[in-house]
Amino acid sequence: MSAALKSSSGSGGGTRHFLELMDLDPASLRHMLELGKRAKRGEISGKPLDGKTVAMIFELPSTRTRVSFEVGIRQMGGESLVLTAKEIQLNRGESVKDTARVLSRYVDAIMLRTADVTNIREMAQYATVPVINGLTNISHPCQLMADVMTFEEHRGPIAGQVVAWTGDGNNVAQSFIQAAARFGFTLRMATPDLLKPPAELVAWARREGARIELTDDPVAAVAGARAVVTDCWISMSDEKTAATQNRHNMLLPYQVNGALMRHAAPDAIVMHCLPAHRGEEITDEVMDGAASAVLDQAENRLHAQKALLTWLLGRGGDAE
Repeated sequence: MSAALKSSSGSGGGTRHFLELMDLDPASLRHMLELGKRAKRGEISGKPLDGKTVAMIFELPSTRTRVSFEVGIRQMGGESLVLTAKEIQLNRGESVKDTARVLSRYVDAIMLRTADVTNIREMAQYATVPVINGLTNISHPCQLMADVMTFEEHRGPIAGQVVAWTGDGNNVAQSFIQAAARFGFTLRMATPDLLKPPAELVAWARREGARIELTDDPVAAVAGARAVVTDCWISMSDEKTAATQNRHNMLLPYQVNGALMRHAAPDAIVMHCLPAHRGEEITDEVMDGAASAVLDQAENRLHAQKALLTWLLGRGGDAE
């Protein structure tokens, strides 16, 4: 089984984790989205994380993930403990297994941002507290919760809508495939042949009832779409190995620019998870234009994170 589809639930003694969208049923994910909308409206009262501490391990740099989690935890009455790879013994050969077991004695949840998906799976396997996937080389589920929330606040229910992805079939793209299966939207993906998402993941999504359309033509993908999504052309996990110039040349036709957007639906929104490399995968014209929902998308990381934390740790986290 490919890395993209290997079970990521982990044992953890039955502990609830948030590792992949594919691990969770649509009702649970929808409940989290509604919690996020309530959080944004200020309807989650009190301090649902009072007395809780969340350890956040960053093997990779972060702006939105770190700030949204830290602010969300504090606003809900909890405490956060930020640990970089250089500050803990993982950087000096201590096993993920031992780290998970030890941290579970100190904190109430662990968020890990890592380039290697096997680390998050091992953390969940041995932790006795909830583990959150803050990004891996194959997925970014926290981002997708904010993305679906952003679409719905701009254009209504996402089920039955068409979302277009153009660019690299990277970790965010792979989470979009999982989201299409769980939230019921059509996903059209335009990527160069060498940068397509894993075939096994696409096959899984289709077995789950998702409509996934793959092409190498960005115009065909974007035609009539209600949302156009892209991401940077070289992910953090690829920076040391990518043939940068060749990759840029390969992806240049997939740039989200004014000409491409003219093929989308007249009311289409544009999303980008940031950071953006302006002038590469997206132009200033589009990034700063009327169709851009990028800043709302970034803000919604906070509200989606608060919903996730409430679901994992807080009062009122379970669907009625």
